[in-house]
Amino acid sequence: MSGIVGILNLDGMPIDRELLSGMTDSMAFRGPDGQRIWIDGNVGFGHAMLSSNALAKTEQQPLTLDGKVFITADARIDGHGGTVTDAESVLNAYQQWGEDCVQHLIGDFAFAIWDGRTRRIFCARDHFGVKPFFFARVANIFIFSNTLNTLRLDARVSDALNENAIGDYLLFGINQDLSTTTFRDIQRLPGAHSLTVANGSIKTRRYWTPAMPARVTFRNPEAYVERFSELLSQAVQDRSRTTSVAVSMSGGLDSTAVAAVCRDLLPVDCVLKACTVVYDNLIPDNERCYSNFAACHIDIPIRHINADQYSLFDERMAGDMDQPEPFLLSPLSGQFNDLLRLCANGGRVALTGWDGDAFLNEPANSYFSVAAKSLRLKELFTGMGRYVWTQRSLPPIGFRTQVKRMTARQKVNGFFPEWIDESFEKRLGLRGRYNEVYFNSGRKDKTTELRPSAFRLLNTKMWTGIFEGYDSGSTKLHLEVRHPFIDVRLVGYLLAIPAVPWCVNKHILRVAMRKSLPATVLDRPKTPLSVDPVVQTIKRTNVRWLDSFEVNPLLEGFVDLKHRRPVTNEVTAHDLWASLRVFALNHWLTNSWPVKRGFDRGRGDRCSYQMQSSRPHEYGGMNGT
Repeated sequence: MSGIVGILNLDGMPIDRELLSGMTDSMAFRGPDGQRIWIDGNVGFGHAMLSSNALAKTEQQPLTLDGKVFITADARIDGHGGTVTDAESVLNAYQQWGEDCVQHLIGDFAFAIWDGRTRRIFCARDHFGVKPFFFARVANIFIFSNTLNTLRLDARVSDALNENAIGDYLLFGINQDLSTTTFRDIQRLPGAHSLTVANGSIKTRRYWTPAMPARVTFRNPEAYVERFSELLSQAVQDRSRTTSVAVSMSGGLDSTAVAAVCRDLLPVDCVLKACTVVYDNLIPDNERCYSNFAACHIDIPIRHINADQYSLFDERMAGDMDQPEPFLLSPLSGQFNDLLRLCANGGRVALTGWDGDAFLNEPANSYFSVAAKSLRLKELFTGMGRYVWTQRSLPPIGFRTQVKRMTARQKVNGFFPEWIDESFEKRLGLRGRYNEVYFNSGRKDKTTELRPSAFRLLNTKMWTGIFEGYDSGSTKLHLEVRHPFIDVRLVGYLLAIPAVPWCVNKHILRVAMRKSLPATVLDRPKTPLSVDPVVQTIKRTNVRWLDSFEVNPLLEGFVDLKHRRPVTNEVTAHDLWASLRVFALNHWLTNSWPVKRGFDRGRGDRCSYQMQSSRPHEYGGMNGT
């Protein structure tokens, strides 16, 4: 995941080379293969390169093809045949379609283009927001990067916190406004959005919205599986253009399918390995057994991380807990970080099975209910027959499930942390905010009734935190984590085919993988952990330090600690995870919020930025600057 950064001085002043060089150098941890800057008067781009394949090793960014249009990109573009680099693909698309190029790009990307002909910057982020993109408009500058802390190196970007984001984090564990960050001055460009800076103004637009595509039907059931297999293979192949691939592979169906497809596609001289986290004692768990079955059948080596040995918020290496935003501090971060380090050992690309559940596991009762209400009786009875044939059971009526969901929602809606500071709660209207978020999460869109579960997950705010947690800006690893199931072509197809029987209990995936995976994995039902590992860890270990930490004075503006119970006294997992966010926020305020510091421009509140030993290569723009 290469690092990108750029500055546009809106008042026409020349770019500060030292600042741009330092910001580019600060991203060497994510782009170790060289750092370069380009400057042309009042605009400058920086790039820290991470090469993951042979073609990328010849690439140099910032890049221009004509001396007029320049790009800095963290991009993996699909469908160009591997004859040009990813950045060249984006530039070619821009030259042909202008700002509508995003309608023709497939892949994971965050990029910025300076068009010297029109004197404007055009930026974009991929459909699902896999690649991060941050920006700020302060004073007379526009500044952007895919690394949040890089923006904070500019002394003009304030350290002031965004209280709304802090409130969302304490209530929900994530910022519900995907256009903002924890910092008042720094904005986030949401997934499927583009941004244009021209004539001193900034405009953003959404270029893609998940929607029910036109229905896809085949006469021959085998055609559904064949097309699915083609798209899954393409998604895996596009994400494995390298010589060494690691798969984060549990014993479940999604990640083992990715590993099996990847094994079939990679040349024989390429390295493929699997890594996974297992519990041997803390929780009754069969992942070690099932993942070994799968790895043996696929014929790839596998390494296991025993999660029993980790405490909560376990920092195995210095800096693991130093995160750009507090929502990236997970109680289970120790095992997660070690898993990614294991994946990064010997390679720069890792694949996951995320999020096959979103598109392959639609509850059948929703489908039947909509068909019945719409009087599509032929479709209803045909679907029921297919369900019985494929699932070997009667169709679910759904009343019991509906009751459970209603009860669960009532329980959740009844919860509001009593430890939220009263003045903070009233100033931001947090009770109303809490009710608004949970009320809206229960609304149904008539246009997506046939796939309510899939669209609920497509529109979740949690994906941003998950993808940014995998990003090098959080992990600090020379590792690009890719998700084959998060592919706009594959997702569109799965939404277009009949949910019953194909997307119930992952039927289409099970059929497609019959020759590639062992029956023990194919026939295994969805098996989440039997208990919450955080709850179990607290029961079995001494966690008094989670209650007796040194309090940062800033925390007291958000939390009334007199009303916070000891974590061991929390009754439900929901209450416990919320309470742990208090500890995480305090840690972040103390250790991560003040740790960045940029160039010392005479301001006493910032320490000097330490330059890397090698200065970025820089080259001039059209004017030779």
